[in-house]
Amino acid sequence: MSNLEQGLRKNWKQFTLLVIINGFVGGMVGLERSILPELAKTEFDLAVKTALLSFIVVFGITKALSNYFAGAFANKIGRKNLLVIGWVFALPVPIILMHAPSWNWIIGANVLLGINQGLSWSSTVVMKIDLVGNKNRGLAMGINESAGYVAVGLTALFTGLIAARYGLRPYPFYLGIGFSILGLVSSWLLVKDTAAHVVSEQITSSLKPMGNVFASTTWKHPNLGSITQAGLTNNLNDGMIWGILPLLLASKGFSIAEIGSIAAIYPLVWGLSQLLTGKLGDLFPKKPLLFYGMLIQGLSILGLVYADSHLSFVLLSVLLGLGTAVVYPTFLAAIADNTHPSERANSIGVFRLWRDLGYAFGAAITGIIADQFSLQAALGSVGLLTVLSALILAKRMTPMNEPLAKEAKTSGSNKRNE
Repeated sequence: MSNLEQGLRKNWKQFTLLVIINGFVGGMVGLERSILPELAKTEFDLAVKTALLSFIVVFGITKALSNYFAGAFANKIGRKNLLVIGWVFALPVPIILMHAPSWNWIIGANVLLGINQGLSWSSTVVMKIDLVGNKNRGLAMGINESAGYVAVGLTALFTGLIAARYGLRPYPFYLGIGFSILGLVSSWLLVKDTAAHVVSEQITSSLKPMGNVFASTTWKHPNLGSITQAGLTNNLNDGMIWGILPLLLASKGFSIAEIGSIAAIYPLVWGLSQLLTGKLGDLFPKKPLLFYGMLIQGLSILGLVYADSHLSFVLLSVLLGLGTAVVYPTFLAAIADNTHPSERANSIGVFRLWRDLGYAFGAAITGIIADQFSLQAALGSVGLLTVLSALILAKRMTPMNEPLAKEAKTSGSNKRNE
């Protein structure tokens, strides 16, 4: 039974392995981060923003549905099996990106990439929460999301540099071949399923099952619903940054190397900062963390409307990364705090369904606004929506740490909470 105990130290080997694997997952997204908008324009002559950003819409919808599938079937199929299946779908992606003869092939690659991200990233999230238990849940999510988004940023940086020297295709995408093979082999041969940890935790949990997990997580439960709308808004603005920011920078005369460096700063700051901000959710109430994180994001995006110099874009990207770093691990830890262990994977899947639909909404909405008005109008609209999301959090959420405190007391953790 000792091998089923929860805790970061007790399970550090499997936890570390899952962190590394999630780095490979993030690297697969980073392949496209700084290159695909430019590839769409130069090789496929896509000038209309809504058409150009179609790859993000498809990616977001596919990833969102895969997230839901991962959550709904985690207990039936097994977390490890979902992780492995996710990597199988990743294998063709870099090959297609290298040799795609038309934009429809790029769209197809993003369907596969969305399935990979939904199944593999969701599985690593749920498995880490299973392993660590209540005490360091925020820290665990900070480390997990840090690994993923540092990998996104570094890969975006390296692919931008490779593209500047050797061209947009095929060399930048060779990284993806390595990521997908390493991810699949390590998941298949080394990862152990964590379902038994969940069964063990259910014995001590004082939380009551919700019953209708979809409705509660979507909006009915005040805390879960508030977190879900903020998660959707967060990825809506991330989808906009992914697709619109490179175009805005190009319109201002920045080179592909400069665009790659600026595009990398935001996910790098986001990723690295989560090593610290994740732990904040274990130490401080989650409501103010989520409110201020979303507010900083909104104000930073509004600032991008007026930015003009390389330095101003860098500084605002840093602020945007910090705001996102505060909320991202806190979202997941807060969802876990408010759900029964038997429903946790399902609730996280529903949250991630809505959160990653934000990619599709963000790309579609900002593409239409950019086509009808301007790139700056698209940025400003999303900035205002993000500020509004912060105000909804402030109005609707209740203090977040009570479920965690009650459970800790039940399991004899009075000293820490006192």
